[in-house]
Amino acid sequence: MASNKGTETSAAPGADVDWDAASATFDDEPDHGLRDPRVRGAWADRLAAWLPGRASEVLDLGCGTGSLSLLAAERGHRVTGVDRSPAMIALARAKLAGRDAVFLVGDGAAPPVGEQLFDVVLVRHVLWALPDPGRALRRWRGLLRPGGRMVIVEGVWGTTSPVGIPADHLTALLAPLAGDVRVERLSGDARLWGREVDDERYAVVAVP
Repeated sequence: MASNKGTETSAAPGADVDWDAASATFDDEPDHGLRDPRVRGAWADRLAAWLPGRASEVLDLGCGTGSLSLLAAERGHRVTGVDRSPAMIALARAKLAGRDAVFLVGDGAAPPVGEQLFDVVLVRHVLWALPDPGRALRRWRGLLRPGGRMVIVEGVWGTTSPVGIPADHLTALLAPLAGDVRVERLSGDARLWGREVDDERYAVVAVP
């Protein structure tokens, strides 16, 4: 399943979407392609705060077309991206051609990488759709080097039948895994989404 999915307040990304088919227009959403300089700048500023100041190994799970991967690479980080969709991975490889980045087709919940290799596990709009979020978080923690961190962007979407994972639920899942868990609310920053939103959107930075 591809990540990096912006969502309207009346609908949410779904695990049943054919992401290979969706890849051709995926970047048309403001927070997918980051083509608007204001949107791109807003995400770049957030990543600058969430990622280490030194060059680090970043694992972007559910990387989609690689928009966040590109922002991380531009800050000097080495990026490994993983997504289930071969079409998304092909676009990410093209987007980051010549950068210090590799992209793998695989399951974001159990990525095809070794343990204790990464300084950051970066995940956007993936965890809520997994059948066992707690298990995925435990797996992701094992991918971190000592002193590493998880950066997870999530939310709750929809007005009539909301879907997603509330921040308090995610922090409860992280409590036994991380000694330092910080929640940053994102709903109020319209620059991130290219529009005003009134649902719950947030990021969690968790350090085991």
